[in-house]
Amino acid sequence: MTATVKYDEVEVGQELPAVDYPVRRRDLVMYAGASGDFNPIHWNERFAKAVGLPDVIAHGMYTMAQGGRYVTDWAGDPAAVLDYGVRFSSMVVVPDDDQGATVTVSGVVEEKLTDQRVVVALTARSGDAQVLSKARAVVRLA
Repeated sequence: MTATVKYDEVEVGQELPAVDYPVRRRDLVMYAGASGDFNPIHWNERFAKAVGLPDVIAHGMYTMAQGGRYVTDWAGDPAAVLDYGVRFSSMVVVPDDDQGATVTVSGVVEEKLTDQRVVVALTARSGDAQVLSKARAVVRLA
């Protein structure tokens, strides 16, 4: 695959449209199975509250993966992402109801580099909280 976004068609400061990613308890259980991270704070409400959390919280790496998914969907090719890093700045609290939580990811082209590469700065929020900070991806475009 090759990225579908063309380097010549993006500009520094260009905003990428926001995308909402729903997070339900079942998503966390499936992620636990895939990752091997069965920490009960990610699926057991009673345990999460007993250790002082407001409710079950999403795995940090699950939240980071939604940011990575955002970039790969935008670029059109997962292999186009050359570097990706974040800091975790807040929890995604996932209530046990029909709505769960939502992680909203948006981005902006922060810099154009050589060799068809761009730096995309990401913003990820859940409710009023910014859940990822210093989120950046280097992407090679077509």
